[in-house]
Amino acid sequence: MTKAVFHLKSLTCPSCMQKIETALMKITDACSAKVFFNSGKVRAEFDESSLQAEELEKAITRLGYPVKSVKLSQS
Repeated sequence: MTKAVFHLKSLTCPSCMQKIETALMKITDACSAKVFFNSGKVRAEFDESSLQAEELEKAITRLGYPVKSVKLSQS
């Protein structure tokens, strides 16, 4: 499994958290996601054999939340 932390440029409201989490988990069952409103971070864990971090980043950006940086790690 691969872990990714996406640092967002802006996260304006707590309801945004659910919107992002739902969108990421709809991409594939191989993904789990948690949004941290106060720090503006999204943590995701996914199977890199079926999903790439770039796909998650694009999904977040399409929702209107630009990503400043991404940090990946293997578990």
